[in-house]
Amino acid sequence: MPRKNDYSVPKIFQEVTRKQPNKIAFYFEEETWTFSQVDEYSNRVGNYFASKGIKHGDAVALFKENSVEYVCLWLGLCKIGAVPALINYNLKDDPLMHCIKIADCKAIICGKETQDALNELKDEEICSLPHYVANASQEEIKMKDAVNLNAALATAESSTPPQLKNVGFVDKMVYIYTSGTTGLPKAAVIKHSSPDEVIYDPLPLYHTAGGMLGVGQALLFGCSTIIRNKFSASKYWSDVQKYKATAAQYIGEICRYLLTVPEKPEDKQHKVRLMFGNGLRPTIWEDFQKRFAIPKICEFYGSTEGNTNIINMDGKAGAVGFVSVLFPKVYPVALLKIDEETKEIVRDANGLCVKCQPGEAGEFIGKIVKNDPVRDFHGYADEKATAKKIVRDVFVKGDCAFLSGDILVMDYEGYLYFKDRTGDTFRWKGENVATSEIEGVISKVIGHGDVVVYGVEVPAAEGRAGMVAILDEDKTLDFSLLHSAVTKSLPSYARPLFVRIVKELEKTGTYKLKKVKLQEEGFNPSTIQDCLYFLDGKQKSYVPLTADLYNKIITGEVRV
Repeated sequence: MPRKNDYSVPKIFQEVTRKQPNKIAFYFEEETWTFSQVDEYSNRVGNYFASKGIKHGDAVALFKENSVEYVCLWLGLCKIGAVPALINYNLKDDPLMHCIKIADCKAIICGKETQDALNELKDEEICSLPHYVANASQEEIKMKDAVNLNAALATAESSTPPQLKNVGFVDKMVYIYTSGTTGLPKAAVIKHSSPDEVIYDPLPLYHTAGGMLGVGQALLFGCSTIIRNKFSASKYWSDVQKYKATAAQYIGEICRYLLTVPEKPEDKQHKVRLMFGNGLRPTIWEDFQKRFAIPKICEFYGSTEGNTNIINMDGKAGAVGFVSVLFPKVYPVALLKIDEETKEIVRDANGLCVKCQPGEAGEFIGKIVKNDPVRDFHGYADEKATAKKIVRDVFVKGDCAFLSGDILVMDYEGYLYFKDRTGDTFRWKGENVATSEIEGVISKVIGHGDVVVYGVEVPAAEGRAGMVAILDEDKTLDFSLLHSAVTKSLPSYARPLFVRIVKELEKTGTYKLKKVKLQEEGFNPSTIQDCLYFLDGKQKSYVPLTADLYNKIITGEVRV
């Protein structure tokens, strides 16, 4: 075990190198680096900086563009217990000065391309630090008194730095800075212990989330993974506590089910620092995080077969992911406008798809790049089903993209929020109604119980009227409270006209509630044994849906 053996990342790397020294570790442009080459170069880095007085715990600013040497530099510094501060190479002026100072850097390593930004800093403290220029010839060095690092490393000792034996499991590894969107960047501490997670994975192993993302942490990264025969809301936190889990996985409605369990002390008596998964409703996000004292929640979005995977690494409440609005082409995904009535993709005069503006709901798509391991879409065994998931002539003539089938909204910062499935959204009173939003409101009213919202057809009425099936085995639902909640929280067109009280709701294997059968059954009291109710506008309450009232609705005598 890493903790028992006091492993650190460079120690683990050397073990990997011993097993496969001649295997290629990195491809970079026309370069190839084997594991042994990376190991040797990083050894030179460590030995050289140790000879210059850099010691265990000292921070060194690494301020250069991507290259294999970049990896070797921070790895080599780690081998002597130094802490590389990985600074955004686009920074200038005050933000750059702030990043160097906040980490208390003892030296600065830059690239030939970032020298100008450092030369422009007039801060006496920073100017007095030793400066090293990597990947540059002597003629390319512009900084006064800067050391040509390439030349210096050429004569450095290539054997393993003796300091490595003192670099342990709990030591700092690197500083990684936050984006600084709400102020100046912050230097986040990443320790060597970070890879040694104990992950709680109570999900079905036949599903991607449990069988790949969860178990894969053990197979690929050596993390300890806890699995269960079946998910249990009542035993979730006792399991987490028992096995000392540091990260936990969720999917679908699991978080809502956990909120339904009566509060107990062990809700907060755990070591979980992170929960990750998909399907956490925005309406319960903050309640869940507060009740169970979860420092960070990372929601991701994607599908087993698709190429539109995104993740919210910041813990932004409610967001399923983030896409840069400054560099949108880095990750070619987009939200496309859809016709509110037909749900078809909207096209411009040139026949190309129209992108949504911030705040506009649209279908999430991912550009298909043939033979690319990440961007390609391999489809299904059924060719017709595959064809339905592809849209063509998206950004330019001849290109194509994967249709997620989901409606998302992006804010001005680039955070994406799930709104609904294209098949779940229905239209009523000339407006689009997102079932997930209504489900969130009603579920909260009834103590986070099971709720399914869907649209039903009403004769002579355009679109579909909202209907909700509520699991209420004990028949304790407070209809006045329900009416008050939907009136207060939802616009008139989104308030369910019909309520069905059920004793059970069918779920998928990943805890999603099924609604197709309920939608097909409609709201006819003569064919449905469950209790039905109707939102009476005049009485301002939900009233029993009798056969007589049903007939009046069907004939139009009672207008909806």
